[in-house]
Amino acid sequence: MISKKRIAVVDSEKCNYKKCSSECISSCPINRSGAECIILGDRKKVVGGLDKIAVIDENLCTGCGICVKRCPYEAIQIVNLPGELEEPTHQYGKNTFRLYGFPMPMKGVVGLVGANGIGKTTILNILTGNIIPNQGNFEEKATWEKTIKKYNGTELQGYLKKIASKEIKLSYKPQDVSKIPLMFKGTVKELIEQMGEYKEDLIEKLEIKNIINQKVSEISGGELQRTAIYITLSKEADFYFFDEPSSYLDVKQRLKIARIIKKLGEEKKVFVVEHDLGVLDYLADYVHILYGKPGVYGVISNLKNARSGINEFLKGYLKEENIRIRNYEIKFEIKPPSSEWDSKKEISYPEFNKTFKNFKLEVKKGKLRKGEVVGILGANGIGKTTYMKILAGEEKADEGKIDLNLKIAYKPQYLDYEKIELTVDEFIKKQDINFGLFNSEFKRVIEDLLGKKVNKLSGGEAQRVAISIALAKESEIILLDEPSAFLDIEQRFLLSQLIKRITEKNKTITMVIDHDILFQDLVSNRLMVFDGVPAVKGTAFSPTSVHEGMNFFLKKMDITFRREPDSGRPRMNKPNSQKDNEQKQKGEYYYML
Repeated sequence: MISKKRIAVVDSEKCNYKKCSSECISSCPINRSGAECIILGDRKKVVGGLDKIAVIDENLCTGCGICVKRCPYEAIQIVNLPGELEEPTHQYGKNTFRLYGFPMPMKGVVGLVGANGIGKTTILNILTGNIIPNQGNFEEKATWEKTIKKYNGTELQGYLKKIASKEIKLSYKPQDVSKIPLMFKGTVKELIEQMGEYKEDLIEKLEIKNIINQKVSEISGGELQRTAIYITLSKEADFYFFDEPSSYLDVKQRLKIARIIKKLGEEKKVFVVEHDLGVLDYLADYVHILYGKPGVYGVISNLKNARSGINEFLKGYLKEENIRIRNYEIKFEIKPPSSEWDSKKEISYPEFNKTFKNFKLEVKKGKLRKGEVVGILGANGIGKTTYMKILAGEEKADEGKIDLNLKIAYKPQYLDYEKIELTVDEFIKKQDINFGLFNSEFKRVIEDLLGKKVNKLSGGEAQRVAISIALAKESEIILLDEPSAFLDIEQRFLLSQLIKRITEKNKTITMVIDHDILFQDLVSNRLMVFDGVPAVKGTAFSPTSVHEGMNFFLKKMDITFRREPDSGRPRMNKPNSQKDNEQKQKGEYYYML
């Protein structure tokens, strides 16, 4: 059966017939001719009772797009599908997201590359048996028998039979580890004993020994992530799944986890969803690229080797499928060393220190330049956020006076949006921002979120809102603490371009803390490196060129990066490889071409 060539998706969070005049129904040409293409149908509300939602008959819909334009809450999307697509692998319900294709389970590490909302987590839920794919027939109960029959005679059939009969052992690290404390109230040790196996060497390797007796509710996001990864690795399984394992982790921790997962793939089957392209490129043997329209539909590409697959994704064109998935190419600029700078555009800050009970931060004097982005790199617990809070005026230095006397916009690392009942649009209108700048530069970044409640936003959606507000403020210094967290690869690229454009256009000083090496390469004009002993002592060095800063930072971690000739993409070298040893001998830990 060939699928419909046109699909309609209605966002149930945005659609509310009580707040509109049912413009979608009254404006639809098919409805006006006497048929019922769009009607109001019943839906179960999250908390009791019945409510209404627009329901679109995709067989009657002509794809004119009038309802899309007339809906005051932007709740409707109509999309024409590529003609070669067959029936969906899975569809959640009427006028909802659907997934096409199936990934290939195989020995080694397979990465899933694609935007948020494109179906990556759905794939993992199918492969782990949490979702039985319904082949688009959401009105009947899905069964494994139907799915196995569909893939009769393929390599997938054997795997699906084992999933259905529970003959295969699985170990799964979920995407959102922040939910773990809501489900478990004991200590880290008790969680490990309940969910995994106690392995002393692995506990040492993942650096969770010091938190083993702490309550799960009291540890940091990075510690939660490492604990979840530990539990996944500690189980003896045939197939391992890691959904965004680098979130909350610093660069050193990310690379350590990448090496462990890559080693695991030598013996086991592993699937990884990861938005840090440098990490994914290092650990993956193969990739599936997901393309389509986020929140509407996703298509799984053929299996590709990691290098060529990632390059195709960056170019926006899948060669084997002959499909353009994006109208622009993601390219990395090879930056020359920083040249002389107009001293009138420089702002100096003095040395200063900040001492806590068990930690001390020492900041070397330095200069910031108007119109440039300074990337900040360093381990977790080394003082980066403390430094930024002192600049923002939220903390005070103990030794040395820091008073820049400039307007500051600050996006913190953690966003406190849980209690905000307003819609994004209502929330934005209450902000002290330059609305002209916001409407011209940032509204398009979050226009798909305007009708959603702030406290219902996902991590990536909340991040987009907070970044847009910070960049739209009337400011002379913009401070962004981990802006790439929860954003997908394309969003990170577009964000880097937006940050640079606003910084240059408004002659502001922008400082960005982030652990994604490739994102820092895209966004930074110069780098500021923090070094020391996490949770004990940190030293913030003066801003320097990207080349010099990266060399200093990566040398400390004994890691080298080379560059792809075509895209300029930084790629991590395998330890002790010919290229790794060659660059170390030259002192080029971050090769600039």
